[in-house]
Formats: sequence, structure tokens, C-alpha cells
Amino acid sequence: MLNGLSLRACGSHSLAGMARGTSSILPQPEHLSRSIPRLLAEAGTAYSFEFFPPKDDVGERTLWEAIRHLEPIRPTFVSVTYGAGGSTRDRTVRLTSRIARETTLTPMAHLTCVGSTVAELRQVVGEYASAGVRNVLALRGDPPGGPGSPWTPQPDGLNHADELVALVRSLGTFTVGVAAFPDQHPESSSLDQDADVLVRKADAGAEFAVTQFVFDPDSYVRLRDRVVARGRNLPIIPGLMPVTSFGQVRRMAELSGTPLPAVVVSRLEAVADDPAAIHEVGVQIATELAGRLLAEGAPGLHFYTMNKSLATLEVFANLRG
Repeated sequence: MLNGLSLRACGSHSLAGMARGTSSILPQPEHLSRSIPRLLAEAGTAYSFEFFPPKDDVGERTLWEAIRHLEPIRPTFVSVTYGAGGSTRDRTVRLTSRIARETTLTPMAHLTCVGSTVAELRQVVGEYASAGVRNVLALRGDPPGGPGSPWTPQPDGLNHADELVALVRSLGTFTVGVAAFPDQHPESSSLDQDADVLVRKADAGAEFAVTQFVFDPDSYVRLRDRVVARGRNLPIIPGLMPVTSFGQVRRMAELSGTPLPAVVVSRLEAVADDPAAIHEVGVQIATELAGRLLAEGAPGLHFYTMNKSLATLEVFANLRG
């Protein structure tokens, strides 16, 4: 699907060489060479979409249907998450590499510290580099026992996201992003600590951040302003999740520690027994949140699609219409 350069040629360096920081000197297709911070700085709003790795081949076909439906609107970038505890690392790497090879989309690779030694992390970075992927989201990740469980670093692994940022930056010409938590990270003592952690990630080499999904625009503004007050002009992209299932978003909110504002809960509860109405109200809420976030100066919007394209496309159409 790519024009010009064969990615087989791009991968001619060994993975070991890539993991030591040896990147290809051959020119890359434009969609792979684009830097997310540069894209954010260009005129207009950045729109990006996040998918999760499916559990089986049927789910993978559904994912690819969503990707193909979203590709024509030319999102700024797309990403595929790791599963809980890093459980889907191989599938995530494979899908991200396939997006790089078979679509015109700019992929952002996910990478977490969970369950990986430094040597294994270097190998994964090498696999991404071999596929031509140059934008990486570096995350510590949730403990293997899930959010709220004690964090225990992997032997010979890394303990914090800023360490992972520094590692990725040392391995080649990568642009590195990080996670941000407007509603306070579950392990954080305060919003000020969250801002301090984000600044440390920037000091380690992070060039942009993507937030957990947001339902309160004020929480996004508070975090952004705290980071600015600390002298860092780090682009922070708010995450949005168009609600198509009230039960699903409630569970995800509990797991992530993201509170659902009472006004959002009341609007969803009023139509909780009507799936079509839930979808409609969920799109309305996401559209309203998006408009407010953009009015507050957000550089873009990152949609958590749940591997479904319809609601995301509807919000996008509302914003562009």
C-alpha cells in the first residue's frame, strides 16, 4: 500500500542494531517520518484515534474495519495500546507495525515498563524501528494486578516512565510522548505531584503528552496550567471517549480513577435502558466536551475508540460541521 520505498529495505539493519540506536539512513515514507509535535504545531486541530489489541482474529477483523473507516478522514496519528500488565505486547507491536506498512496513517507505538527487562524493551524498540515507526508513547503502565495494586518493578527493568523516555531517546531518532492524568493518578498524593511528574518526563526528553480520558474540561485546564507554571510548554492532548455503553465507561472510570461528573452520570442514567439513546447522548456529551477543550486551547483531541468507528466519526462530523 505504500508508495516508493519498500519497508523491507528499511528493515535491512538488524533488530539488534536498531535496539542499540542504529536507525536506517534510507528515506522513509512521509506518513512514517512525521513527528507528532511537529504535526501539533501545524495549523488546525490535531485529531488522533486509539485502538486496543483484540483478543482473537474476529476482533482483529473488527479493528481493521474501524481503521479503514477512519483512514479517509486523515487523522493526525493513531495508536494501539498494550493490554493490562503488558499482556498483549506482541500483538500490539505486530498491529502497530502493520498499520505502518499497510496504511497511510502515522502510527504512535505504545511501550510500557510492565513485565519487561531493559533488554526486552530495547528489542521492542528495535522492532518498531524496523517497521519505520518513529513516534513512541512511553508509559510505566498499570501493575500486573491492576490499578490500585502495589507497583513492583520487573527485575532488570525500569521503575518510572521518565526512565523509559530516556531509554527510548537513547536508542535512535524517536519522538517520545507520555501519559498525563488530569483527574490525579491513582498513586499520586496531589495534582501538584502529577504536574511535577509530568515535568520530569519532559526533562527526560518527552515532547508531548496524551491524557487519560476527560469528562471534566476544568481538570484538563488545571493540569495544563500547572505544567506551564513550572516553565514547560509541553503540548498536552486531552483524551475523549464517546460513550456507547454506560456500564463499560463506568467500569473504565473506576479502573482508571477518572471520576464521572454528576451531570454526565445523570444524562446517561436517564437513557440507560435504551442503547440507541445512550449512543446519541454519548456523542452529544463528547461533542460538547471537545468544543470546550478546543476553546480552552487544547492542541488536539485523542479519541479512545474502543475499536468502533461510528461514534467517533459522528463526533468528528459534529466538530467539522
